[in-house]
Amino acid sequence: QVQLVESGGGLVQAGGSLRLSCAASGIILSISAMGWYRQAPGKQRELVATITSAGNTNYLDSVKDRFTISRDNAKNTVYLQMNSLKPEDTAVYYCNADALPLVGRRGEYWGQGTQVTVSS
Repeated sequence: QVQLVESGGGLVQAGGSLRLSCAASGIILSISAMGWYRQAPGKQRELVATITSAGNTNYLDSVKDRFTISRDNAKNTVYLQMNSLKPEDTAVYYCNADALPLVGRRGEYWGQGTQVTVSS
């Protein structure tokens, strides 16, 4: 099995920064894409950013030039640096990984979520 544990959420004023981390644990043979999603109250979960094992990235238009996704393949960890935060960035942020564990099938795994609140 693969477990994802997020950290780094919190309360910040508009214009501030936060860095989210997500570490994958378990006996993992490989992880292809990793990413961050978010879900605000009353809204659907949306993709924020993804990164492949080769380092190719993709971003939600509204976070481009403000958020940066990165990963450390040796540590099976993905990061999301969030700058110039806006109140509309307030949401629960979820980590996602497409992983192949030693036991079981390749699949999508999710973290438990971390709250990010941006005050105006």
